[in-house]
Amino acid sequence: MALTVPSPRAPFEGDAAQWYRSELGWAATDGSPVQLTTGVHFDVLDVPAEAGAAVLSRVARTGPVALTGRRMQLLVAAGSAEELPGLLDWLEWGGVELDLTATGAGGRVTAPPPPGCAGALEAAVWLRPPVPGREAELPALTGLGDSGSAPDLARLVDTAATESHRIRLLHTARRRNARRTETQPLAFS
Repeated sequence: MALTVPSPRAPFEGDAAQWYRSELGWAATDGSPVQLTTGVHFDVLDVPAEAGAAVLSRVARTGPVALTGRRMQLLVAAGSAEELPGLLDWLEWGGVELDLTATGAGGRVTAPPPPGCAGALEAAVWLRPPVPGREAELPALTGLGDSGSAPDLARLVDTAATESHRIRLLHTARRRNARRTETQPLAFS
């Protein structure tokens, strides 16, 4: 799993929730773990980490990306979660079971520690951290009156759906082969 390593930054010392509020202007809850509110400044596309790694290797321009356990969260433009079902239908993924979800208005996601701040090993981490002042670079539907400076949401979702489906089929085939091996007696001549 080849992942992008963020450039070094000055170590963060202080309150993580306050950093998100003051540096990025994002709504964040106090407490541990800090939660970021979705639907205002961004939505989150959530995929299995294995599929997310493949997405990052195929799509050069994404917004910030976090890893939480075995899941990867790709930050996309606010309102994208509402567009996901229709976009999947338009991309001809409608009706296909995918391990792909979106969190939008009123949702929350666990906030990774701010860049340069160490966190617990099992906590979320930034693979591609947010950069203050670059919020307009979140993946959005382009060609619909947008400035065109944002990465294309349709391409990101199509790639995420493809990789999620590929991973699902691969795991299904492995389970099927494992069962076949367990139940098939050895044949000797």
